Amino acid sequence: MRETEWQFDAVDLRTVARSLDDRPADGTVQVRPDEAVTQTDLYFDTDDHRIHRAGYALRIRRIGRRQRGEATLKSLSAGSSSGLRDRREVTQGLERAGIEELLASDGPVSGRVRAVAGRKPLLALFTVRTRRRSFALTLDDDAAGVVALDDSAIAPASASATTRLRRVEIEVDPTAVVAVQPFVEELRTAAGLQSATLSKYEAGLLVADLKPTEPNRFAPIVDDTDDTTIGAVAVEVVRRQFAAFLAREPGTRLGDDIEELHDMRVASRRLRAALSLFDEFLPPRITKLGDELRWIGDTLGEVRDLDVQLEQLTIWRDDAADEDRAALDPLRELLDRQRGEARVRMLTALDSRRYEAFVDRFARALRAPLPRSLAQRATPALDAAPGLIDVRFRAFRKAGKRLGPDAQPAGYHRLRIRGKRLRYALEFLSDLYDDQARSLIKRLVALQDILGAHQDADVAIRRLRGLATDTDVALDTATVFAMGEIAERYRRSMVDLRAQVPKADARVSGKSWRAFAKVTGQKRPPSADGDNE
Repeated sequence: MRETEWQFDAVDLRTVARSLDDRPADGTVQVRPDEAVTQTDLYFDTDDHRIHRAGYALRIRRIGRRQRGEATLKSLSAGSSSGLRDRREVTQGLERAGIEELLASDGPVSGRVRAVAGRKPLLALFTVRTRRRSFALTLDDDAAGVVALDDSAIAPASASATTRLRRVEIEVDPTAVVAVQPFVEELRTAAGLQSATLSKYEAGLLVADLKPTEPNRFAPIVDDTDDTTIGAVAVEVVRRQFAAFLAREPGTRLGDDIEELHDMRVASRRLRAALSLFDEFLPPRITKLGDELRWIGDTLGEVRDLDVQLEQLTIWRDDAADEDRAALDPLRELLDRQRGEARVRMLTALDSRRYEAFVDRFARALRAPLPRSLAQRATPALDAAPGLIDVRFRAFRKAGKRLGPDAQPAGYHRLRIRGKRLRYALEFLSDLYDDQARSLIKRLVALQDILGAHQDADVAIRRLRGLATDTDVALDTATVFAMGEIAERYRRSMVDLRAQVPKADARVSGKSWRAFAKVTGQKRPPSADGDNE
């Protein structure tokens, strides 16, 4: 569900209460006094702040002396000048208000928390104890929301001192925001309210002196070479890609946004590409970890492929005739089940000691000084970069020339992979060439989009064929027939995509490449004998 509410700081909640009590009863928005309660909110996270890094705060709430409680995952959002916040909220009831009860139960919050935390224990961050007085809001006699006057005390888990927070929260149905806005502005003016810049969770972090930033596991390598050397460039690229990889792990574990997993998988590929590109300029302790990255990428890729197919199936199901739409439901259920199983395998891998060892080894490798014996790292970046890029361009051109009228999907996939390696090399070294590199990268991205869609279609056809012929998968005739129609759509899309490849390829390999190659030659420093080739 979504929570839409205005949040204001108040100097004196009694003034706000009087404004509400004195409000005329004949207005469009009516206010009626409701219950007054005491609630205790306890916030949790792992020691490396995984839940926060996944974009959520975890809260367990107990009302008064009740044993029952409620666990909530609330998305993080910045406050606005109007005080309005719009956040996603996932809630689950608990028989007992405690973290042990949450982790031992099944529900939408429990499953997400276990996935994100993995083998990490959940630690108490701080407690917010609130005396809340509520007023029900109605709009033309229909329930519209609630006004809560909160007098809160925030106590860090590691200290006994508390900090007071007086807050007015006006939560409404999203459809009622426009109608309730004048009432909010009127109350704001009458009671002297100020837009809250921090949520209670954010205020709690501040009080507890907690700074949930990315873990410092990828500190820069100690390097005494100049920052214009290829060694320095290689170090910074690897460090940046490793940081991007780790940053996407919590969201990937959570599983609510498929783009988080996609971005983590891309980061793993880019990191492997960086290790390959800069192989001779980095120590073996770093480059030899490429095999572990391949394992991680394959694990993530299984889930990602199913995400893509489910997304496409949803689009085509919505466009299908009614009889085909119903026939595709079993396929949707099957792909959903397979994705769930693939996610279990992925989470098992991310929770494994193998993955933990990989992250620790990579972090240690990035913290250790580079060996002085690695003399190649002192080569000027502008001298080494043209050769690194040219090798990948020639491999890319060779793959393109091999595509004939009867080329198989594997040939297009080969061009895609080699184009991706060229693109990554250009992106890694783009700071050396500014606009000239960005222009070429833009054309490569356009080609990659075509080839990526072609590869997704080929993967989907093979999966559909496997499902249709798998004797262990029970699908009725109507579903198999609808699957055949989907496969034919994919096949037709592949024909259309192939027709677009020559033109997109020429935009990369023709004038744009020659202009870029000219710039790399001009920027290359003179060699020892005075030549500048």
